[in-house]
Amino acid sequence: MGPHPAVAAIRLAVRRVLHDLLTEHHSTAAPLPHAPSHEPPPPPLVLVACSGGADSMALASALAFESPKLGIRAGGVTVDHGLQPGSDARAAEVVQRLRELGLDPVDSVAVTVGRAGGPEAAARDARYAALDTAAERHGATAVLLGHTRDDQAETVLLGLARGSGIRSLSGMAAVSGAGGRYRRPFLELDRQTARKACMVQSLPVWDDPHNADPAYTRSRLRHEGLPALEKALGKGVVEALARTARLSRDDADALDGWAGRAEATVRDAAGLLDCAKLYALPPAVRRRILRRAAIAAGAPAGSLFARHIEEVDRLITGWRGQGAINLPGKVVAQRQGGRLVIRQG
Repeated sequence: MGPHPAVAAIRLAVRRVLHDLLTEHHSTAAPLPHAPSHEPPPPPLVLVACSGGADSMALASALAFESPKLGIRAGGVTVDHGLQPGSDARAAEVVQRLRELGLDPVDSVAVTVGRAGGPEAAARDARYAALDTAAERHGATAVLLGHTRDDQAETVLLGLARGSGIRSLSGMAAVSGAGGRYRRPFLELDRQTARKACMVQSLPVWDDPHNADPAYTRSRLRHEGLPALEKALGKGVVEALARTARLSRDDADALDGWAGRAEATVRDAAGLLDCAKLYALPPAVRRRILRRAAIAAGAPAGSLFARHIEEVDRLITGWRGQGAINLPGKVVAQRQGGRLVIRQG
């Protein structure tokens, strides 16, 4: 008799990602110095980011099961945000559970969460910085994240609420980070599948009280917003939003590629953006070029919203002699002699 369908689903999702990683590893790994050319490269190390919740525990168990069959080393890391009493004890428990699954190495990393961008964004930034550091310290090929289809739907709705563009609506990528470090095997699986997989395997899980705290936007969306949408529109909202993310990502990738190629054609010999040439481009392409230029000048990508780019765009499309536009990161955009200058103010 095979495994429970939920367990089989999570294992299959992880197996596919590990196969991809193994293929990439063998195609890029350089032979060791003085090693015979026929000697295979050392096995890659894959870490799982685990909070102790159902999604990440299901992911950890699937990684522990699948990695030995593929000759992949598997480890784990948990991040202690220090936002709740006893968080260090919770992190120690997660470390113990990961080790009991057979993962090695396993790290617990304590971080200090700032305030920039709000509590959720600050915690996310601190978490990814810690994961990056852990991956680099251990020489990990990849870090697996337990984001599910439900998380993807929530991300799309948050992008809609901010009035963001198509890139925000494309949600989370299956592969992201420097060099494709972060992999999300569960984006096609719902949260209930992960929870059921933990239950049938008797895996203890920890439910973060922040996930039910109405002070957090994502929590309100999860417990109030999405249920209200499903009540009004019927079941299938989560699946539809996740599908929207996939389609939007394809469109956004194509437009980003177009903008990357077009950017060189709208700069003069001094590297300044030519307003007339920018005006001739489709708005979606032009605004991508403006966003890239603002980020290159020092504007933080996470603080640069669609309304900022629209204001800069009006220097191209609605020029009436208006003054400079102030952007996040103390970046200033202004039109000078038919050129758009974006730089630190």
